[in-house]
Amino acid sequence: MQEVLIAGIDKERLPQHIAIIMDGNGRWAQEKGQDRLYGHYHGVESVRNIVEGCAELGIHYLTLYAFSTENWDRPQQEVEGLMALLVDTIRKEVPTLNKNNIRLHVIGDMNMLPKFAQDELQEALEMTSQNTGLNLVMALSYSSRWELVNAVKNIGLDVQSGKIDPTTINHETLEKYLTTSQFPDPELMIRTSGEYRISNFLLYQLAYAELYFTNTRWPDFRKENLYEAIIDFQARERRFGKTGQQIQEETQLA
Repeated sequence: MQEVLIAGIDKERLPQHIAIIMDGNGRWAQEKGQDRLYGHYHGVESVRNIVEGCAELGIHYLTLYAFSTENWDRPQQEVEGLMALLVDTIRKEVPTLNKNNIRLHVIGDMNMLPKFAQDELQEALEMTSQNTGLNLVMALSYSSRWELVNAVKNIGLDVQSGKIDPTTINHETLEKYLTTSQFPDPELMIRTSGEYRISNFLLYQLAYAELYFTNTRWPDFRKENLYEAIIDFQARERRFGKTGQQIQEETQLA
């Protein structure tokens, strides 16, 4: 099955950046009569599998929505369990990331994380900082509204201090103040578990992304599902506001 799907992927037209909302861990666990943390633990296997799949294909950037600012409002037991799982997973996975030349990045309000989690993340960022393969971006304690408000605040401070002329502010200015300033915008966004919303995830950056929704719960999402999403992406015509005829003419000239 994998071989058939891979054969259907055009390696010359891969999305440079894939973003994923990893949804359905809790429901997957409840369907099996387990508590929600059981689903999160099994979701880690999917992370490993999809990171490996992206690295094998040659995807340059993979952003995973791991924990939103709103998730802090979940039951305390679940939040504490997620933090412990996060730290344990990072500690175990860093050697594998280095072995596979994968560089870890984190976006979000790190100040909200417990100190032990911040320390573990910082160590992992430093230990993978020289890797030049897949860039794995973990969105932790992240929300797009938080990011945009934070960017506007910092732009305002720089206007106040005279570093920025307010009359020159444009979309490029804003992009420099986003937590994703060093990454290209995602071209493909995948959401698992049958929900059809973006849930405060990369609202600015997803302006022209292709959106792909699947009923598959995240703990069941594997390389085959990733390949299907990429094949679907490659079947779409990306126009960016232009007409289909314009895109075809530009393709012929190129």
